[in-house]
Amino acid sequence: MGKSSGHDDTAHDGTHAPMVQEVTDFEVLEIALRELAIEKGLFTAEDHRHYTEWAEQMGPAPAARLVARAWLDPGFKELALTDALAASREVGIDWLHDPPTGFGSPSDFTLLHVLEDTPTLHHVVVCTLCSCYPRPILGNSPEWYRTPNYRRRIVRWPRQVLAEFGLHLPEGVQVRVEDSNSKHRFLVLPVRPDGTEGWTEDQLAEIVTRDCMIGVALPRPGVTSNPSRPEHAAARPIAGHQPTEEIR
Repeated sequence: MGKSSGHDDTAHDGTHAPMVQEVTDFEVLEIALRELAIEKGLFTAEDHRHYTEWAEQMGPAPAARLVARAWLDPGFKELALTDALAASREVGIDWLHDPPTGFGSPSDFTLLHVLEDTPTLHHVVVCTLCSCYPRPILGNSPEWYRTPNYRRRIVRWPRQVLAEFGLHLPEGVQVRVEDSNSKHRFLVLPVRPDGTEGWTEDQLAEIVTRDCMIGVALPRPGVTSNPSRPEHAAARPIAGHQPTEEIR
């Protein structure tokens, strides 16, 4: 029996996936800036770990509770529409003091605006420049929100794009697109759906999904999660590119 080489030669036959995927230019830039900031003493590696853990645990539950409470309590709804940051604190999110930095997260120390839908007005949120999003209360943005396809088209053909999400609005409903920026974030307060009379705040919060608060879906009894978003085939696909099955 021949001497073992100490490794699996089949790893070189092209059938195994690499252990680490190639990093993007943006990831290389982030690593370089992070290491430089740590070297200069702006923060420590432990500070970065704490912040990353905080950012990864964010989700849409507080925003859903804000919407549910606004449906039930007219006084709280008025607070949400006039001082959304104060209303956020009422549902457990303090934009200024919650992040481990103690002074807010770098891209979220902003004004939050709650946009009230009506039977004749529907709001949808986008960031045409990049991916500005109310992360402390709504969690991290979905991948489709950050794509150029959504960012460019929703401002030009909002009804068509909403229809692609499965949302078909009557002609009598005006669609207003709100463009987020470095100082302003938006959260949609949808119309409370029929069939929820007598529901508790917890029951209502369950049907307020992330997509409802971006404005690409409407809350419906029985729907408690965001659907998978099929990815359309590229008109001019890149050779060798393997598209994902869906965008969430």
